[in-house]
Amino acid sequence: MAYDADLADRVRELLGPVRGVDEIRMFGGLAFLINGNMSVAVSGQGGLMVRVPPGDTENLLSRSHVSPMVMSGREVRGWIRVDAGGVKTKRQLTDWVTRGADYARSLPPK
Repeated sequence: MAYDADLADRVRELLGPVRGVDEIRMFGGLAFLINGNMSVAVSGQGGLMVRVPPGDTENLLSRSHVSPMVMSGREVRGWIRVDAGGVKTKRQLTDWVTRGADYARSLPPK
């Protein structure tokens, strides 16, 4: 499945004013990097992947529409998956994109 181009456009709109943003196609989706650090990605499996502080992962998993990000059969701490139902509104999407962008900006540039 290809990533949701409309969702990608909505993420672009939110990250437009942010400096140092690059887009890279990967994992069948479209990743948004800030200063070389991944922040969010529009997933080829639907919805959004969001980079979060690893210590916040467990707490965020209790929210609606959120599940662990799993790669190669292993849960990836510091990343969560938000299904399409969790990013329907601008408010929902803004919350997740801001969370991912803030964390990516807190990391040393690559």
